[in-house]
Amino acid sequence: MSSYNRRQFLTGTAAVAAAASLPLADGRFASAAALDRALAATAARAVRVEGTTLAQVAEPAGAGPYKRLQAGPGWPLVVRDELAPRGVRRAAARDGGRTALACFVQFTDLHLADTESPVRFEYLARLVDSAHRPHETLTVRGASSLVERVNALGRGPYTGAPFSLVMATGDNTDNHERIELDWYLSVMSGGRITPSSGDPARYEGVQNSGNAEFWQPESAANDVYKARGFPRIPGFLTAAGRPFTAPGLRTPWYTTVGNHDDSVEGTLPDLGLLRSLYTGDRKLEGCDSAEAAALADALRTDPGKAVERVAHLLRTAGPVRRVTPDPRRAPFTPAEFAKAHLDPRYTGAGPAGHGFTPSAVEQGRLYYTFPVAPGVLGVSLDTTNRAGFADGSIGTAQLRWLESVLRSHSGHWYDEDGRVVRGRGADEPVVVFSHHTSTSMGNLLPDPYRPFEKRHDGGALAALLQRFPNVVAWVNGHSHENRITPHGHAVPERAFWEVNTASHIDYPQHARVIELTDNGDGTLSLFTTLVESAAPYRADAADTSEAGLAALYRELSYNDPYATPAKKLGSARDHNTELVLARPGAR
Repeated sequence: MSSYNRRQFLTGTAAVAAAASLPLADGRFASAAALDRALAATAARAVRVEGTTLAQVAEPAGAGPYKRLQAGPGWPLVVRDELAPRGVRRAAARDGGRTALACFVQFTDLHLADTESPVRFEYLARLVDSAHRPHETLTVRGASSLVERVNALGRGPYTGAPFSLVMATGDNTDNHERIELDWYLSVMSGGRITPSSGDPARYEGVQNSGNAEFWQPESAANDVYKARGFPRIPGFLTAAGRPFTAPGLRTPWYTTVGNHDDSVEGTLPDLGLLRSLYTGDRKLEGCDSAEAAALADALRTDPGKAVERVAHLLRTAGPVRRVTPDPRRAPFTPAEFAKAHLDPRYTGAGPAGHGFTPSAVEQGRLYYTFPVAPGVLGVSLDTTNRAGFADGSIGTAQLRWLESVLRSHSGHWYDEDGRVVRGRGADEPVVVFSHHTSTSMGNLLPDPYRPFEKRHDGGALAALLQRFPNVVAWVNGHSHENRITPHGHAVPERAFWEVNTASHIDYPQHARVIELTDNGDGTLSLFTTLVESAAPYRADAADTSEAGLAALYRELSYNDPYATPAKKLGSARDHNTELVLARPGAR
């Protein structure tokens, strides 16, 4: 074997391996031998797989309700050619002509959480799985461990090209607070962080309240989480809130806004009604079942009514805990969100503003263009709706702006009647970024800050993108799931891939490396490779070092009793893939 180079090995084995190692319809592999063959073919096609899920992946081990994690076999590359032109060449031929066009990383749904904030809904955890997570005191450390992984990787596994940027596709904060925004900017750019609010000398949240509905990690008393095998960890909350130094990304980074960066708990409109409660001294730690059900229903159906219920509960219900007031918990406006990115303290690896400009601050406009790589355009959209609800949409002004941007970077496109329109530019590949997915943009309520502007759903946005053959990918988050969707089967000329990646707060806590290549045969490939944080797989309850806490963050997230890790993982067809499509201008 040592006498073969990578290309020779691929040529000699890929034909046999491909036939025997393709995943089944549900994305699983028929046998361990088939998986091994697929991993061998994957390694042969890659420059380097170490440090990615191509090499190894966390997997549960042991019996009982609480599972430990360990290193499992990697996830092999799956070729998806649903959008490829007819007669596409075999993988070996594509590899021989491959030229890297772009290589970047997607972070999404970090949800850096101020768990001591008075405006949180932990008491709804049984009804709303995102209301409370047993590991959420560790979100800042978990995100920093992900940064460590990206810094260590540095390059794409298939092209070997250095990362040009990291894009965080929204829900960077959990509850729209200034202190959470400071933590996010510090994690990305580097610096000293104290992941605690209120009194820095003590934790003031539900996890030392004595309420048995929540995991009480430092207490010997039983609770519903310990009944499921959660450990007791003396000193856990103190360790979680202690200061640490985040290394920051060595790669330039950009930010896309998400609904949790825009509204109360990602769901309620920020109309200024709860501001005094955010910065006040009353934290509700429970309510009766009827009140909880009524609030959960209002969150799903009537944001205005939900705001009223939250304010009412904080003033009248119990148990209410007195916490240390903190003005840093105040919510931020869209203009303040953009302005914070322009602060020189957070420039880090750059660029200044991380996509936002002084004019964006003046207008509160959170969408922009940027270079993904030379000759590859990135477009970051704002799909949030400040009327409330978690799902999003896009306003008419932004949709028109997007169309004008795409026209200026296209050699040709289609009008609304399907006729070809010739432009003056070249067909420059375009990657679109947003927080919401095509199926989670059905929130057409009028934006209270632009009440007369029409809102448009994900179908309208997808239809616009399909009019421009140079749009190759739409990269997004929000769902907390790995899912890759082809758009435009019927007309390959107008096809693109939608790449949706799981969150970094819920298990499996993934980020994604995306490499765009020109295959030299009239096709492009998008290689999508999932990566985990730098934390050890095996957690130790006695280890509250930085690495130990990051490992606990992952293990606790897997065991969250209200989470659905199997759903969020996605299938092999949503993990490490080669997504083939026609090159713009050659379709």
